[in-house]
Parts: sequence; structure tokens; C-alpha cells
Amino acid sequence: MARSTAMKAAGLILALLIFTFFSLAASSSNNQIQILNAERRIDLSSHIVKVFLTLKVENVGTSPASEIFLAFPPSQADQLALVKAQAAIGKKKKKSYVHLDVNPTQLPDAPNGTKYFSISLLNPLSSGETATLEVLYILTHSLEPFPAEISQLESQLVYFRDSALILSPYHIKQQTTFIKTPSTKVESFTRVEPTKFAGRELKYGPYEDRPPYSFSPVIVHLENNSPFAVVEELLREVEISHWGNLQITEHYKLVHAGARHKGVFSRVDYQSRASVKGASSFKHLLASLPPRVHSVYYRDEIGNISSSHLRTDYRKSELEIEPRYPLFGGWEGYLCYWIRATTGRLPFSSLLMASVTSTSALVVPLPRPL
Repeated sequence: MARSTAMKAAGLILALLIFTFFSLAASSSNNQIQILNAERRIDLSSHIVKVFLTLKVENVGTSPASEIFLAFPPSQADQLALVKAQAAIGKKKKKSYVHLDVNPTQLPDAPNGTKYFSISLLNPLSSGETATLEVLYILTHSLEPFPAEISQLESQLVYFRDSALILSPYHIKQQTTFIKTPSTKVESFTRVEPTKFAGRELKYGPYEDRPPYSFSPVIVHLENNSPFAVVEELLREVEISHWGNLQITEHYKLVHAGARHKGVFSRVDYQSRASVKGASSFKHLLASLPPRVHSVYYRDEIGNISSSHLRTDYRKSELEIEPRYPLFGGWEGYLCYWIRATTGRLPFSSLLMASVTSTSALVVPLPRPL
């Protein structure tokens, strides 16, 4: 019994030592890196928020650093759809970019549930060296319609929440944030001086010498009438023939996830001035397809729809799809299109790139031996 208790105690001590070791290692890694300059550009021109982040980092420690950490608040981490990074090599006209691996990770000293991604550097950053990193991350469901319901004649307003300061585990010497708005109509925004709004751009900063995990919440209330297209369900069926042909059918359950439509819908008003009397609705989608596709058809639950247009050349094909009726906030629709193409790279519809997809499935029946 005493021996068992001693072994448990030894195990707990060993676990504590390991935890302490990794905590000190992570803390040391964070302390040896500082960000000389950070520039963040947030694009709110559609319902999919794109953030471009440029970081100039310096190793101020004594040992080489092989990775750089990105930090996200928990609410924003849940909305991340994509995180990419690349390193800038060379200067001016000879500058080139190299892709860097980005992976989710954990740090033991994460405050308030902060989530992290690790960027693996091509070569370890030696003491005193600097590197420039370009980061792109995309957020979905981060724009909140307010008011939540609007009539056909009203424009759509949304809330965007973030921080004027870049959340980071590192000390930032200088930083600036730019927010690009879809139009000049901005109802209100939080001021964290210096703050400047001109045209379609809101500028926060520059801010100097901010310690790690600095955070200053801001809310921007702005007009955004872009189509809030969300694919709730997607089913792709791919048939591969023995003769080198692909037949692809895609089924979409589509919903407008913007401010819900209230009141009656007037098609007469809509057809007279759709840009004003239905500004937040959308009546067509564009699918980017591989070159030289053929035998294309498009239908919904009722049947075939002739109001679709296919443009194709040796580089790409574009299918403009027009639903049977325009979609307003809260409205749903079903669409299906069918194409044929030669085998090679599996065609990927740009409807997924212009919308947010909740659930998808891929069905590929393999051909039977002859």
C-alpha cells in the first residue's frame, strides 16, 4: 500500500516537472521574439471576412527560434475557416514568397482561452535576425445583422467585433489596423485614439510598444448588402467512366443568412429597382469550373431552369446561375447542376468559395473492372 502511494506521488511529481518544463520552454520562446512592425488589413466587403496580416519579427533572445505563434480569441477561433502563411524572401523587385506550414497548437499559459496556431519557419531565426511573414486568415459567421429583420426597402446593417490592438503572445513595437468597408455608410465605430475614418477605410493606430496579449475591443456598425449565401448542405456525386470522362452532379441547399426579411415581397418593386428595393438580396451566383466542360444543366426542386449562362474557353468555364426567385434574408432554396469534363483534376465549384458551407458530402462510385 505504501509502495503504491509512493509510486503515485512520484508520477504526479514527474507530470508536474514535465508541465513546468514545457511552460518554461513556451515562455522562453515567447520572450525571445518581438514584433518590430505589424500591419493588419481587414476586408469587410463581403460576408466572408478576409484578414491580411504582415509581421516583421526579430529574435531578441540568445537561441534560434523555429516557429512563430499566432493568437486568436476563443470567439474568433471558432469562426476560422482558413489560416495560411508565407515568408518574404529578397527585397523589392527580387522579392519572392515561400509557403510556410501552419498548424493549431496549445500553449500552457494561454489567458482567457486564447487559441494558437504555429507557423514553422523555413530556417531557424538566429539571435538578432529578422523575418517578414505574410498571413491570411478567413472568418465566417463573424458579421451579425443588426437590426435582425429588415423590409424589402431597407439596407442591411451588420456589427463587426474585433480589437484595435492585435492579440499576440509577443511584444509589438508598432502596429496599425485598417478596416475596409463595403461602402461609405458606417453608422458608428469605437474610437481608440488615434482613429481615422475616410472614404471606405477605418484606421486604428499606429500604436507603439504594446505588451503581449494587449486587447482593446471595438465594434463597427456598417452597411453590408453583399449576398450572405450559406450552403447548409452540399452533396457532390462524381462518376468516373472507363473512357476517361467525369460526370459531376452537385446538390445545394442554399440559405440567405443575412437579416431576415419582414413584411411582403413585391416583385414589381424589385424588378423596377432591384439595387434599391432589394439591395441585400441576391438573384444569381457564379460557379467557376474547369475549361471545356460540356453538357451542363441546372435545375431546382420544380424542374429545369433556362436562366443560366455558360461561358467557356481554354482556361476556365463560368456558369452564371439565376434561381427561380431572388433570395432575401432567411429564405432558402435548392439548386442542382450537372456537368461533364475530362478526367484530371477534380473540378471544384467556386460556389463554395463565394459562400459558407456547413455540411458537405462527396460520393465517388469507382468503375467496375471490365
